[in-house]
Amino acid sequence: MSSKNRKLQYSLAINESLHQLMESDESVFIIGQGVKSPWYVGNTCRGLLEKFGSERVIDTPVSENAVTGAAVGAAIAGMKPIVVHPRMDFMLFAMDPIINQAANWHYMFGGKLNVPVVIWGIINRGGEQAAQHSQALHNFFVHVPGLKVVMPSTPYDAKGLMISAVQDPNPVVYIDDRWLYRIEGVVPENTYSVPIGKGVIRKTGKDITIISISYMVLESLKAADHLGREHNIDAEVIDLRSLKPYDTEIILQSIKKTGKVVIADVGWKTGGFSAEILAFISENLFDYLHSPPRRVALPDAPAPANRVLEEAYYPNYRDIMEAVMKVMKK
Repeated sequence: MSSKNRKLQYSLAINESLHQLMESDESVFIIGQGVKSPWYVGNTCRGLLEKFGSERVIDTPVSENAVTGAAVGAAIAGMKPIVVHPRMDFMLFAMDPIINQAANWHYMFGGKLNVPVVIWGIINRGGEQAAQHSQALHNFFVHVPGLKVVMPSTPYDAKGLMISAVQDPNPVVYIDDRWLYRIEGVVPENTYSVPIGKGVIRKTGKDITIISISYMVLESLKAADHLGREHNIDAEVIDLRSLKPYDTEIILQSIKKTGKVVIADVGWKTGGFSAEILAFISENLFDYLHSPPRRVALPDAPAPANRVLEEAYYPNYRDIMEAVMKVMKK
């Protein structure tokens, strides 16, 4: 297989990006829980300790506030840290260094100082991990000026957005989902970047727009396939990739074409990212809508610890199909 068509798992695409970044720039280092383990963060850090040593691959105690504060301080001093939170639930312990410090520093110093830190949070949904170990908290960070937020859904984007995040002069919150780690996709061997703030159309269509992020892109594509085969509905699927800033132009052009929209999020519905997208559509595209939009998101309840209840709790392609059918019937 040529390198152009080479396939990698999502987790190994991240791993390759880290190797390439650390090889090309000695100021890049990684810090957090489990980074010396070949499996703790899903193979994403495999081989880093052996190649770059413990001064650049820093395994830490469970102290999220201290670890993130150290990374932010290192970034202010000129380094390019990647701080790993294997369960993004516990990024909540680090809100002060992320929000009060990293997000504000560039602004407070009149644009003269930068904080090139990547704050990497991993969503661990499912697996009976319950309420405290499975939360998708992306919209907490979307709300904050001074932070960029990305959520790649493919191996190609997982690598390219990690490279873009590390190369950005100011803080980027990079969020992935363990449910994506085993999917495979084409990933070039060379170092490349995916632009932050640019979405992509994963499937073109003319009847309805499905706007999705992260793991829900996969469910949206599955829904679109079933809708086409079973109901002759031609759905367009948008993967935003970046949540802050998000690609407004791709939304504008798609909804002007279809006039109908469903938004699929991995987080809670109330006050969630889907509500932000819906607000943008209402403010800018109301006259183009042929029927009320609908959202597919988590119910306003903590995650259960029971596998059967999890199947009901986490939305899937069937929920997206149901939302699409309701929009199409209006």
